Amino acid sequence: MRPSGRQIDQMREVSIEVGVTRHAEGSCMIRMGDTHVLCTASVDEKVPPFMRNSGLGWVTAEYGMLPRATHTRMRREAKNGQSGRTQEIQRLIGRSLRAGVDRVAMGERQIQVDCDVIQADGGTRCASITGGWVALKLAVNQLMKAGVITSDPLIDPVAAISCGIYAGQEVLDLDYPEDSEAGVDGNFIMTGGKLVEVQMSAEGSTFTRTQMNGLLDLAEKGIAELNAVQMAAVS
Repeated sequence: MRPSGRQIDQMREVSIEVGVTRHAEGSCMIRMGDTHVLCTASVDEKVPPFMRNSGLGWVTAEYGMLPRATHTRMRREAKNGQSGRTQEIQRLIGRSLRAGVDRVAMGERQIQVDCDVIQADGGTRCASITGGWVALKLAVNQLMKAGVITSDPLIDPVAAISCGIYAGQEVLDLDYPEDSEAGVDGNFIMTGGKLVEVQMSAEGSTFTRTQMNGLLDLAEKGIAELNAVQMAAVS
């Protein structure tokens, strides 16, 4: 039995509210159970120096957690510098979102996606990628509406979900009580039915190829459900 009472292939309740900030070209609040992440996308007509005169666009991301997003207060990273975990997550978000972008069609401009965790209960990086794509899509829609770009550079929606082995069972969408006790923990990022990245590790017990295939099956189911929520949010 899962602590939440969910079935092994049942996700937490997911909702995406769009247009939650006034100034960003694209914004949304994604809620996956008790994990809530504010995602904004900002358009910059300049690209980083290493991309200049390439004719290609660029998508990058930043990630952070508010001090009281977790059970106990954390010190602000603006005061102490970014942790290795934060740097790893925001790089993951950036390269995941770029996997679904036609950077030629985007033109030589940059879109920066900011993911700020308001409340954490497991799966913050997955929620950030899923919500980050929605914010990115809304920003691209603004560019297309203004005639700045003529074709949609977003090839497919990008989404991410966690799966793991908890109490000997393969389960979908780990919340914090499961994540902290899971024998195996994995994050699956997909676009267009294809894998972008898989992060899997044994957290006290090893896993078999059969179990990994089972987790991938769960991830595909979860990603399909997230894609449906994403498309409903941007339609």
